[in-house]
Amino acid sequence: MARGRKRYLVAYDIRNDKRLRRVYKTMRAYGWAMQYSVFICDLDFVELIGLRTDLGAIINHGADSIAIVDLGQPEDRGSKCFSFMGQSNPLPTSGPVII
Repeated sequence: MARGRKRYLVAYDIRNDKRLRRVYKTMRAYGWAMQYSVFICDLDFVELIGLRTDLGAIINHGADSIAIVDLGQPEDRGSKCFSFMGQSNPLPTSGPVII
């Protein structure tokens, strides 16, 4: 099975400053900051599992919230589904994140 990438929008509400900083630092390893607490990530299935595992180890599951939205293929709906009002950040080009 091919491990194609999908684009995900990840938004979070973390109730503790220390956990918030750790989540932000973790998210930077997986994607691009779009706005405060909102990231765009182009991930294959294994990377998505890694993201969920890493974030799950940080957050308080009774107080914090993370939304992970599948936007589809980066070169298709994953780019076309965005519209902006006011200033807009450029969307990332398709491809892996190199750390």
